[in-house]
Amino acid sequence: MSQGEPYLRVVWTDPETGRHGYVVIDRLVRGISGGGTRVRRGVTLEEVERLARTMTYKNGALNVPSGGAKSGLDCDLSEPGGRDLLVRFVRAMLPLLQSRWATAEDMGVTQEELDSVFEEVGLGLSVYAGLKATGDFDGAMALVRRGLSVKVEGIGLADLIGGYGVAEAAAAALEHLGRPIQGTRAVVQGFGSMGGGTARYLARSGVKVVGAVDVHGCVVNPEGLDVERLLANRTAAGDIERASLPSGTGERPREEWLDIDCEILVPAALGDVLTEANADAVRASVVVEAANIPTTEAAGRRLHERGVVVVPDFVANSAANGWWWSVMMGIVAPTEQAAYEWARATIRRTVRRLLMLSQERKVTPREAAEAIAIENTNALAEEYGTEEPVARAQASV
Repeated sequence: MSQGEPYLRVVWTDPETGRHGYVVIDRLVRGISGGGTRVRRGVTLEEVERLARTMTYKNGALNVPSGGAKSGLDCDLSEPGGRDLLVRFVRAMLPLLQSRWATAEDMGVTQEELDSVFEEVGLGLSVYAGLKATGDFDGAMALVRRGLSVKVEGIGLADLIGGYGVAEAAAAALEHLGRPIQGTRAVVQGFGSMGGGTARYLARSGVKVVGAVDVHGCVVNPEGLDVERLLANRTAAGDIERASLPSGTGERPREEWLDIDCEILVPAALGDVLTEANADAVRASVVVEAANIPTTEAAGRRLHERGVVVVPDFVANSAANGWWWSVMMGIVAPTEQAAYEWARATIRRTVRRLLMLSQERKVTPREAAEAIAIENTNALAEEYGTEEPVARAQASV
């Protein structure tokens, strides 16, 4: 697997607003790639390209036979005309979405919003290209729809399995260190779908979630937060409702999130929040990256030097991506039990393998995980085939 140029870059300019959209396909396996659509003001081609490479690693780490891709649209859907801009972007990208790139929700857009746009442009589902690649479009679609219809305590399984995987990654990392998960303390930065789900499953594993962080600050309780109560009283954006905080729960400024004593730290919001400047402030023995690329390369190396185990994002937060691909391909049954069993076994096995390799080669866990992902992706490409371009393309539409 080459670490050079991506397979394809597309830069799109909206004819009405002049705003830009980007698609980067890092690599193809079976002629397809997968990665979400990020919608936020200020998104850049460089950001999208970095995330596309991470998606290749994510698919490779879990042996998903697909290359990695990503897109970004410089837009806020809450702005007037925001949805119309997204519709124009998706319509312009139809040739890729019909044949080479399966996408899904990401920062700034929900799956429901994205599917409504795809319905409007006549494609139906955002994972159209993936369904097509199975060779049984209707059968694969039926499996995906069944999986997406599964509810767990009134919440869609697709919104929970990612956080479940992060919690399992934390358990595997603690196991590697010879420590039980029961009674450990965790801080979760970001309380949206991924962060909230992680907090739920950590708490159900016997972890004391002593801190939950949103844009308004830190909600803390050294004896452990009532996670279910916090989840029941959060906004759609993942903001915790302060008026309903129970007795014994306090607040701290947002910038003090690293000052909360814990053994497990879960950055589940923005990228690059752990940097060389604050790496020495991390008190946890395990960092589990639920967000995409929340730790800079320099911070990762410093944490490794300090003996802090960092489970990289493309493994820790990969359960949702790996689950829907596996369901679509008929590998995992579209049921709650099958999803949890698959996620537990796959995430724990992958974390154990990367941490052992990290020790053996004396490299960071991220470097070890990348090596595993590259090895797996090359093997998948050899098994399933790949389409090599006549020339590396950089397109401007």
